[in-house]
Formats: sequence, structure tokens, C-alpha cells
Amino acid sequence: MRWTIKPIPAKEQVDQLAQELNVDSLVATLLIQRGITTFDQAKTFFRPSLDHLHDPFLMKDMEVAVNRIENAIANQENILIFGDYDVDGTTAVSLVSSYLKSFYPNIATYIPDRYAEGYGISFQGIDFAEDNGFTLIIALDCGIKSIDHVAYAKEKNIDFIICDHHRPGDTLPDAVAILDPKETIVLIPMMNCAVAE
Repeated sequence: MRWTIKPIPAKEQVDQLAQELNVDSLVATLLIQRGITTFDQAKTFFRPSLDHLHDPFLMKDMEVAVNRIENAIANQENILIFGDYDVDGTTAVSLVSSYLKSFYPNIATYIPDRYAEGYGISFQGIDFAEDNGFTLIIALDCGIKSIDHVAYAKEKNIDFIICDHHRPGDTLPDAVAILDPKETIVLIPMMNCAVAE
């Protein structure tokens, strides 16, 4: 893992923003490092609105992914929501599965065993999908480098939609759709003071 730390902003800039916002200088420093330098920008950051979200269809493969999910629902397919066992993986699985279950019943979840399967998509998880009649796996927080796993699933007539944020390799898995901000054709500005890769 490589961390890129943003430089410390000028003291005058920190002091001015801290005074405008009535916050500690440490908070003002972090905000400036995230590109937030005015009161209005801080207001948008601290009081976000759904109107501020980017159009999700700016992401490469989003339309393909949505169409595949809609087809699965229309055809009464079983959909498996697969995610890593870490915090962002389990949270993603919880959110996506609970949303889909609110209007479609044929949804199940799979979190790999940390010690037996490790991180990411596992052959055991794909075998579970096959044994239980799943024809679509939506992988969350993993899959961008799972070339062999996706090929294995394809042999079993199981499609993959990969939703990941990790850096892709030189070759991508042969998934129906890959949603990854590091693979997208439209660059969306991110507000980070440090980025882990």
C-alpha cells in the first residue's frame, strides 16, 4: 500500500478558513487539503444534498450493469451479492442487498470466510452460487483482478457485475460490467487528503 499525503497548506489560509468557519485550525487544514477553501464549499461538504451527487451513468458500464440487473429481475433469476469480509465489503453487501430485497425477493448474500477463502472472489463462493441456482453475482469491494474466478463462473453460466474501487491490472476480468472509479472513462474529482492504493 502506498499513501500520498497532501502538503500542509499555508498558515494564513488555514487561519482565515478557521476563523470563517469558527473551527479549529486542524479542521481547517484538513478541509483545505480536501480542496475546500471557502465557506460555501464547507457548507456543501458538511450539509450535503442528493442534488450534489454525480450522475451515476457517467461511470463506464453503468448502463450495462443496470440492464443486466433489470433482466435478472424480469426473468426471476437468483442474484448473489458477494462482498469482502472487511468493513467496506460487508457494508456494501448490506446496503445493496437490503435495497434490492425491498422490491425483489430472489436475493442472497455471500461473505467469504476470512481464513478459508481470503480476500476477494473465491472459487468456493462461485461453487456456492452454482449449487444454489444463482445466475448473477454482484461483487462489491472486490473482483477487479479476479480474472480466473470470473472465467470459472462464466464456464458455469454465471454472470458477474464487479463493483470495486481498487486499482485494476493490465487485464480486466471478462465480466458483464465493471464499475470501478479507477477504470471509468469520465474522471470524477474525488475529495481526499490521503489515498491508499
